[in-house]
Amino acid sequence: MTTAQNGDSVKIHYTGTLDDGSVFDSSGGREPLGFKLGGGQVIPGFEEAVLGMTVGESKKINIPMDKAYGRRNEDLVITVPRNQVPPEIKPEPGLKLQMGGPNGEIIMVEVVDVSDETISLDANPPLAGQDLNFEIELVEIG
Repeated sequence: MTTAQNGDSVKIHYTGTLDDGSVFDSSGGREPLGFKLGGGQVIPGFEEAVLGMTVGESKKINIPMDKAYGRRNEDLVITVPRNQVPPEIKPEPGLKLQMGGPNGEIIMVEVVDVSDETISLDANPPLAGQDLNFEIELVEIG
C-alpha cells in the first residue's frame, strides 16, 4: 500500500478538539481538507501525523502547542488609543479586526478589552498556548 510521503498532495477528513472536548474545527459536512505534505500549509504536528498514513487509515492524535500554534506571546497584546480606531468601528471584546503590520502585511487581531480611552488588541492565533487533539482520516493521496 502507498503511504503518504513528503511532496504528496493529500486529502483528509478531520475533527479538532481541545482538551475539554470542545470542537474547534471539523471537515464534517464539507469537502476533505487538501494540502501538500512538506508544503508548510498546515501546522507541523498535523503534517507529521499524516506522514506514513495509508488511504482509509484513521487515527487520533494529540499535538502539543509547540507543534501547533506555539505558546501565547504577551508581546502580541497591545493597547492603542481609542482615537486610532476608525469611528465607524464599534469595538467590543471578541470583535475580530485586521490591521497593518510593520512590513505592510495584514494582521488579524481580536479586541480583548475596551475602555473610554484605550483598546487592547491580541494578535496571538486563537489556538496559541493550547494542545490540540485531532481525529483524522486519510481519504486520498494524489
